[in-house]
Amino acid sequence: MHQPPALDAIDQAIVRELALDARASFAELGAAVALSASAVKRRVDRLRDSGVIRGFTVRLDPAAVGWQTEAFIELFCQGSTSPATMRHAVEGYPEVVAASTVTGDVDLVVQVRTRDMQHLEQVVERFAAEPFVVRTRSTVVLSALLRRPDLPTE
Repeated sequence: MHQPPALDAIDQAIVRELALDARASFAELGAAVALSASAVKRRVDRLRDSGVIRGFTVRLDPAAVGWQTEAFIELFCQGSTSPATMRHAVEGYPEVVAASTVTGDVDLVVQVRTRDMQHLEQVVERFAAEPFVVRTRSTVVLSALLRRPDLPTE
């Protein structure tokens, strides 16, 4: 198994800054971590090469792009359905934000965003029709109280 490289305090600070604003310039990052822009660029390149940084993205407001409803759908699967089978199925759903196998009586928890409740109902019905799914249980999000980007702990 691939062991990620250890991050020193400066690498952690750079990653935190990029998680908050992936468009920050190397000069801006350097000012935040007390390094020159060229030193920050070398560190960012190394973090990318080692796989710590896998890419740069934008965080959207889901409601602003038409995804008004958020829910967690728990899938109870037949027998010993493999994680690969589950992954293959959920990859086909554009509404899926995240999916994880979990411990306990539930096999898979899927976070989805949909246009509205009717769209959510359709997604739940499609999941329930998957050949390996025995039953589903859904929880609709009322308020997203806290959302954090993936950040290293201090």
